[in-house]
Amino acid sequence: MQNVHGILIIIAAMLGFTLEDMFIKALSASLPVGQILMSLGIGSGGVFAILAIARRDRIFVPAAWSPIMMLRTLSEALGAVLFATALARVDLSTVAAVFQTLPLVITLGAALFLGEAVGWRRLTAILVGFFGVMLIIRPGTAGFDPNALLVLGAVLAVAVRDLITRRIDASVSSFVVSFQSFASLIPGGILLQMLNTSTYEALSPSHLSMFAGAVVFGAAGYWGVVTALRIGEASVVAPFRYSRLLFSILIGMLVFSERPDMLTLLGASLIIGSGLFTFLREQRLAQTHHTAQSA
Repeated sequence: MQNVHGILIIIAAMLGFTLEDMFIKALSASLPVGQILMSLGIGSGGVFAILAIARRDRIFVPAAWSPIMMLRTLSEALGAVLFATALARVDLSTVAAVFQTLPLVITLGAALFLGEAVGWRRLTAILVGFFGVMLIIRPGTAGFDPNALLVLGAVLAVAVRDLITRRIDASVSSFVVSFQSFASLIPGGILLQMLNTSTYEALSPSHLSMFAGAVVFGAAGYWGVVTALRIGEASVVAPFRYSRLLFSILIGMLVFSERPDMLTLLGASLIIGSGLFTFLREQRLAQTHHTAQSA
């Protein structure tokens, strides 16, 4: 029963993240991306700062501000800048589909930089997933949109962030890490404003309501993922993260009148299929290793 609850919560969390993306994309129609990131950094960073203080977590514990943590925060800021810029320029469904390669990139990065063993089956699945990306962005063809490369850049930055997260000192609270992540959007947004020489726009009540929606649903999505993985088995719950793509396609069609073509849908299917295979393979190998150690 706990697994069922975990599945329902993580699906709701993916809907929350998708709604956050929807608000960011809608805001980008009338506000510069840098200003959006700064506002989200202040709002969401404030939420997690309050939660950390309420839990009596030490925000400025030395381990939270070590060089490796600063590298993680830099990766977070870069990924957010690239992802938000892509949302402003590319269809929501395309951004979501390409971003689903994240688990594959993390697996490849763990093999290349952390010395983790990755067999030929998972390497083949990674290649299949990347082929799916090629079907979606179609480099060298008339349908190629260079802005889609921003999503790949975001995937690489977030993969670095997640690989570093595996090395975080256990004494650092998750709420403190989340505060750092969202707070990094503030300097990232300022830098983007400077690079684009954008002017700051006055916020209307409509803008404020959309910012509130992005903050609430983003924070709720984060809470949902953490809760789901704590009450349910990771091997059962985690694959339902891919429901985010389905939500993104539906919201893209209903809200932004997007119409993903067959190649995009085929590419998305290959990415999801290879991601699921990689995840299940990792779980099986971990279980086999644990059984061997217990014997």
